[in-house]
Amino acid sequence: MKIPKDLVYTKEHEWIRINDNILTIGITDFAQGELGDIIFVEFPEIGEEFQKEDPFGTIEAVKTVADIFAPVQGKIIEINHDIENSPEVINADPYGEGWLMKIEITEHMVSDGLLSPEDYELLLS
Repeated sequence: MKIPKDLVYTKEHEWIRINDNILTIGITDFAQGELGDIIFVEFPEIGEEFQKEDPFGTIEAVKTVADIFAPVQGKIIEINHDIENSPEVINADPYGEGWLMKIEITEHMVSDGLLSPEDYELLLS
């Protein structure tokens, strides 16, 4: 199982790539493995704002549905539309082409609850 060292993670098994005040979000290799074959993703609308820990989308797999939670307070600025037509990309490349959305931070980012790669690895053990 891959846990890239250049990302931070949540306890809900999402990864975050930070680029100034823009966060790219996806689900981890562990999460996609637990979900199984992903068949659909429900995204929020561009421009929609969320508070930290608000559910802001769902991932549907053959055997279950899982919520995606906002890791910070922010506004949706981009959605990976390729996922709408090919959700299986999340299973094949969760840290690359399988990214889900980008959020612009609307409040000062608080790192409470975000995990380093090492802490995320401990969570899984």
